[in-house]
Amino acid sequence: MIRHLQNRWKADGLKLVYYGMRNAPYTTHNILRLSKRQAEVLGRLPKELDPAETKILASLVRDGIVVFEPQLKPLVGSYKEARFCVSCVANDFMIPGLEFDAKGQCPICQNAAVLPKIKSVLPLIETVKKNPNGRFDVALFYTGGKDSSYLLHHLANDLKLRVLALTWEIPYMSDSARASIENAKKLVPTAEFVIRKVNDADLRKMYDKLYGLSGNTCACPSLAYVMFYPELVELGIPYLVLGNEPVQMKNLWFQHIAPLSAYDERAHRALSVAINILRVLTLRKPLRRGQAETLFAMRALAYGEPKLKRWSGYVNPLQDDAMTSMRMIPGLLKPFRRAIRRSAWTGRIPAMVHIDMDDAAEGYDWAKVKTLMTERIGWVGPASLEKGLHTSCKIEKCKEYTQFIRFREMKSTVIPFSAVELAIASREGNVTREEAKREMEHHLGFSLTRVPECAIMEAYLAPLGSTEGKER
Repeated sequence: MIRHLQNRWKADGLKLVYYGMRNAPYTTHNILRLSKRQAEVLGRLPKELDPAETKILASLVRDGIVVFEPQLKPLVGSYKEARFCVSCVANDFMIPGLEFDAKGQCPICQNAAVLPKIKSVLPLIETVKKNPNGRFDVALFYTGGKDSSYLLHHLANDLKLRVLALTWEIPYMSDSARASIENAKKLVPTAEFVIRKVNDADLRKMYDKLYGLSGNTCACPSLAYVMFYPELVELGIPYLVLGNEPVQMKNLWFQHIAPLSAYDERAHRALSVAINILRVLTLRKPLRRGQAETLFAMRALAYGEPKLKRWSGYVNPLQDDAMTSMRMIPGLLKPFRRAIRRSAWTGRIPAMVHIDMDDAAEGYDWAKVKTLMTERIGWVGPASLEKGLHTSCKIEKCKEYTQFIRFREMKSTVIPFSAVELAIASREGNVTREEAKREMEHHLGFSLTRVPECAIMEAYLAPLGSTEGKER
């Protein structure tokens, strides 16, 4: 009988890549190394294997990676055909190649014991010391969306800090986000707001490059770091506080962007000790908690990920594409790199730290958070109050659509972010299963038909002729 490579597996030289999410304990092991003989035989499939070839591919046959034609798994074409996890809303339409165990649980739920350990790749803090030497205690990136609005409220109102709120005004900012920012200016008097806009000519050049690499123009938050880091260094702001939606941090592990060790506070402390010993030996000021993480993150944005990290396989291809595209803007990286070098020597580095919003809100229930933000800082939700993920951008559905299509067609290894995040949120209780299903079916861009929001992005690029003849 004819043998086939199971659907969602793809040979790439001496690697075999799985475009899906595997059952535990292989959930983050989507790349298998091949011998030359295995690669050669796989390259001849589909075919009937002779005894020698069967022996060469024995392990792949055993693991269900090389199969007979009746065993090939079909590609699901709609939510109606999809199989859903029994414990969350993960399904094999939104995540093509999603596996299930004998109980009907998806890999996210199979790794339930791991999830509580995945809180932050940055040092976690609950309180921030006042800054006696400057006008601001903390800075944050503020988009006017649900999550950054909650963080602004928590820092300014709960912790009574002087906040510098930094906004990159993207051309696709939603009307509700704009209204939220204007209301916050009036209702949060201890915060100062800085809004920057990249000129359209430069931004279109960058977006054109990014569109060709990723199929969309999403460069948040990479460009925000590049734009604002020199100012943070100049002002001597001690902390840049991040407060991502809790499910976003967990998503990094499922995407194979961060290993479990990156979430280990003890590992962060050990690394800080080693770095500070080296800095003292080279007559430089020791770093505070979170400053080393800042330097690593900024250098990765400015120069690319270190070779050792790339060798390990833990890379963010979306960040890589964003940084490649930023090189299209002359002079953008020069002040950024200069600020990195200066701050590395002087120790004048804003420490990147993370507030666990699940802990801060005593359970990050989306409905309760939206109500609280509306009452306290005038947050304005999107037209549909059911929407909970990524509320600040008009083309969010286009980003989701392009990630979905590229992953479905096995052109990208990035599992659509919103698919993973919504599944985790439904499991963690941030949103009910019914609410998550409504958001999934009516407010996300998981469609086999191009979503209308992509026209907004392409209209912005039109002056360059950017979308002509390009793959959609």
